[in-house]
Amino acid sequence: MKKLISVLLLCVVSFAYAGVDEGVAAYQKGNYTIALKEFKKAAQQGDAYAQFNLGLMYYEGEGVPQDYEKAMSWYLKAAEQGNASAQYSLGLMYADGRGVPQDDSQAVVWYTKAAEQGVVSAQFNLGNMYVDGQGVPQDDSQAFVWYTKAAEQGFAKAQFNLGVMYDNGQGIPQDDSQA
Repeated sequence: MKKLISVLLLCVVSFAYAGVDEGVAAYQKGNYTIALKEFKKAAQQGDAYAQFNLGLMYYEGEGVPQDYEKAMSWYLKAAEQGNASAQYSLGLMYADGRGVPQDDSQAVVWYTKAAEQGVVSAQFNLGNMYVDGQGVPQDDSQAFVWYTKAAEQGFAKAQFNLGVMYDNGQGIPQDDSQA
């Protein structure tokens, strides 16, 4: 019986991922009707990647009327399962006030989750939040930490910001050679 349940779960998981793969292929070809159908099917089965993609379709208005609230709902489902792209997208939505009231502290919460998983744009945005004191107390040292993580991944804007910080001695000792 236990083996049968494992086989059935494997089939369900394989089916969900097959739908996501078909949805991605259709999306890339601009066939949003098929992408929507496949993503919805997999998203309703709890697939975080499909939930993120469905949220993206609603956010962009591709194949569906643009609807930030529906995008938010699908992103949240994926983000709560640890999907870093969805976490970053939630951060953007809270920062911009799209689909939700603008809330810098919630933006920081979601950027942090994505940044800790290595999402370079989240790391950079989090650095900006600390430099400006948006949603967090202003803290150049924390900004330096997040800019460094993004810079180490080759993110040019973070590299520039680190150069400025070294040049000004902002949150770190002034160092012309590092700048």
